[in-house]
Amino acid sequence: MELPLAVGVDGSESSLVAVDWALDEAARRGVSLRLVHAFLWERYEGVVPLGGLERPSGQVMAEDIVAAAAERARRRNPDVKVSTEIVPEDAASALLRAGNNASGLVTGSRGRGELKGLLLGSVGLAVAARAHCPVIVVRGDKAGLAGTHERILLGAGEHATSGAAVRFAFREAEARQCVLDVVRAWRCPAHETADHPQLAGDPAHQHEEQASAQLDELLRDTVADHPDVQVRRTTVEGPARKVLLNHSAAADLLIIGARRRHGHYGLQLGRVAHTLLHHADCPVAIVPHQA
Repeated sequence: MELPLAVGVDGSESSLVAVDWALDEAARRGVSLRLVHAFLWERYEGVVPLGGLERPSGQVMAEDIVAAAAERARRRNPDVKVSTEIVPEDAASALLRAGNNASGLVTGSRGRGELKGLLLGSVGLAVAARAHCPVIVVRGDKAGLAGTHERILLGAGEHATSGAAVRFAFREAEARQCVLDVVRAWRCPAHETADHPQLAGDPAHQHEEQASAQLDELLRDTVADHPDVQVRRTTVEGPARKVLLNHSAAADLLIIGARRRHGHYGLQLGRVAHTLLHHADCPVAIVPHQA
């Protein structure tokens, strides 16, 4: 049986949008949904003595938040099994722990109490950068959030880090019965000329052909495993973060791979992922590859 999809809830509008998105995703996958709320109320209010009848206000608030989110989910789709969990630890740690027993983690783009102008909350950034399961940060415009484009976008990176992302993207396109756009960006360094021994002829044309060949190699096996998925392959000249950002305006979900290094505990996000998480016009899925 496939693991549940976990979503972080904190009562903010952003997290409620994430709950809606996660519920629809769970329904498509045929999995249950786990609502996770983290709050260190014990640290701030102290532990209630044994026999005490009155619960701390922080605990009451936490219970109210998850109950409201669960009721919202049940109203949206009563067929999806929903469970709740309140964890007495910081939000990022709680979600990372939940991800160890989940098929994916879903977060909003901003948390409760975050500055209004903040593009991506600290919790979402930490989870996307460190989780060992796919993380979807729910952000973007109304069309992207509603899934009206009927198009999934995969940013094709290096073969060594994109395998899991490719498989994830095909499964998403298959579940949604929509088109899968696969985009690989390429660049021609300014110093290269037609006299370069390995780039006889037009250097830009050579780089484009190389990008196309790499794209074919990356997709070959997965295309064969998902013959019903309509795939559109595109190679575009330019920085990957700008190319994918432009294409995100016509997508319902943007998917990229991310390297995870064992024993490395810092934020493991590259420049492309960081840009997309802050500025994409649709939800962004970070799919980790274990190095």
